[in-house]
Amino acid sequence: MTTAKGKVYFVGGGPGDPDLLTIKAKRIIESADVIIYADSLVHPSIVEFAKDGAEVHGSKEMTLPEMMRLAVDSVAQGKTVARVQSGDPAIYGAMIEQMRVLESEGIEYEVIPGVSSAFAAAAVLKAELTVPEISQTVILTRAEGRVAMPPKEQLKDLAAHGCTVVIFMSITRTTRIVREFRAAGYSKDTPVAVVYRVGWPDQKVIRGTLADIAAKVREAKITLQALVMVGRALDPALRQPEQPGVGSATSHLYSAEYTHLYRKSQSRTKPAGSRLTKAKEESGESKTTGAKAS
Repeated sequence: MTTAKGKVYFVGGGPGDPDLLTIKAKRIIESADVIIYADSLVHPSIVEFAKDGAEVHGSKEMTLPEMMRLAVDSVAQGKTVARVQSGDPAIYGAMIEQMRVLESEGIEYEVIPGVSSAFAAAAVLKAELTVPEISQTVILTRAEGRVAMPPKEQLKDLAAHGCTVVIFMSITRTTRIVREFRAAGYSKDTPVAVVYRVGWPDQKVIRGTLADIAAKVREAKITLQALVMVGRALDPALRQPEQPGVGSATSHLYSAEYTHLYRKSQSRTKPAGSRLTKAKEESGESKTTGAKAS
């Protein structure tokens, strides 16, 4: 059992753009004695915040035992370790196996969330992933490949829900993705967006539908670091003024007719007198109508 003198921080480095690094993440990187960062995915400018004298190690060529030995030894020396991972470490961050090692060694650690590439991509697309009456659910998943998916988590099973789906680490399986979604009932004109290296200088966005996205991806020769996003919520037409057949439902949150903790519906805040007057008028009209009828 190692005597834990230092501490390990799992830091979400965001999708690539250093401006999307959180203030807390930046502060930890600036103060860390040792930085181990995913140099194949984390923008190099992020570790430039390291203080003078800090050790900076790229992890793309390291195995788990090598990386954790470095972290454990550093903590034993009273050092603070920042393990910087891309996006948010809770999403495909391979963090659980690292935490197990730290738990077994009795080492204190903390997780600092980051901006996931899924939400950075939605921002680039100017898309709300949860649009009223179109999709109120977002599924974050991946296509099965070398990593097997648990039972009932095949794409065809998840796609059956008809909601917004964000698919990580699966760009080389675009044809299969299309086939699974079509089999699950998505129409061929369902909007699809592929966002390559979101937040990086060479970022690229490809928009299409289930009918043509596979061909567009092949033409662009994208084979890694891209998200595939599928669903009607991604339709750019939703941002435009109301159009027939596009859908114009809105959230209740700011509706004048919706009551919540901080605001009453305008229809419920009219003076009682006005309701009484209206009732009398309706009553009078009814009597008058009745008299005329007789």
